[in-house]
Amino acid sequence: MCAVSTHAAHPQDSVCGGYYRLFTPLTFYHSVAGNQLSMNSEGQDDMSEAVDNALMHVYLNRPDLVSFTETQQQRSGTLRQDVMEQTIVQNTQLTDEAAPLPEAVPQADPVEVVVEKPNFWKYKGDGYLQFMQNYVSGNWYKGGEDNYSAVGSLTLEANYDNKSKWKWDNKLEMKLGFQTSPSDTVHKFKANEDLIRYTGKVGLQAANKWYYTIQVLAYTQFTKGLKSNNTNVFSDLMSPFNLNVGIGMDYKIAWLNNKLTGSVNMSPLAVNYRYVDRSDLAKSFGVRVPDHHHSLTDFGSQLTANFTWKMNEVVTWKSRLYAFTSYKRAEIEWENTFALRVSKYISANLFLFPRFDDSNNRDDKLGYWQFKEYSSLGFSYNF
Repeated sequence: MCAVSTHAAHPQDSVCGGYYRLFTPLTFYHSVAGNQLSMNSEGQDDMSEAVDNALMHVYLNRPDLVSFTETQQQRSGTLRQDVMEQTIVQNTQLTDEAAPLPEAVPQADPVEVVVEKPNFWKYKGDGYLQFMQNYVSGNWYKGGEDNYSAVGSLTLEANYDNKSKWKWDNKLEMKLGFQTSPSDTVHKFKANEDLIRYTGKVGLQAANKWYYTIQVLAYTQFTKGLKSNNTNVFSDLMSPFNLNVGIGMDYKIAWLNNKLTGSVNMSPLAVNYRYVDRSDLAKSFGVRVPDHHHSLTDFGSQLTANFTWKMNEVVTWKSRLYAFTSYKRAEIEWENTFALRVSKYISANLFLFPRFDDSNNRDDKLGYWQFKEYSSLGFSYNF
């Protein structure tokens, strides 16, 4: 029988068949010596006898390994049974009482998911109604005459942009103005501003700000065009009516931190259809009667530019440049409107309009150039 321990004091010692390997200090037990000296060994099993023999062998041959005696262990005392048998009571205080669990978990109401189709259309417009009055006394040293005038304008826009490749811009401009003057003995009032014009562009994006574009431009007027003390009619509704279709490129303008916005359309391939309903006006608008009757079709190239420059919170400049050439005749229009905002609903306008058209009769002073200008003050509204 070998005596084994987990901690070695002398790694070279053991007790096993005369060879010693003891790992911890041993205790001298009285019963081991008593069993060896007793004459009666009955009642002791083989395992206990082997352990007693091994321990007795150590006591006799290696007394230096025996550090304690059974008497010393008994003096050190035993565990207190009264402490172990005492009931330990835990003192616990509840600070917050939890709410009882619900008997059944409520079911959430069904949620209806609504998917709205994005709106790619944007709408805007502006309009104004303005007046001008001029009084001149009969003895005014430079001459002149009294006159009164009023002009109204409405511009509507509906623009489509799918934020991908396609754009479709639509603009409808309507403008009508009248004036009266004492020197005109034939007409009580006559139109001094008259326009109905639609501009439509369908564009497919080619690059960042460039679009392949088809542009449609159609315009005529509301009423008759008259001159002072003259009974002739110089223009009328559908006399003329112009329809221009151009294929080319369109460039979007967004400069000066978006204060200057607009577009430039260049159509190297364009067709201009002109219709004059009144036969007596056909010749003055380039339609050769009786060869073409009421209409004229020209093929050529055209350029259209529109921009709005908001110079500051008070002054805004709107401009439109249109040029068409059939390489036999040319037509150029440059409209400029300077708006001075006095208040939210009050503004003053200055309108400048030079025009070139060599299909009309040549003037002795201005040649084929024409010019129109007026200023006004009145109500304006943007929406």
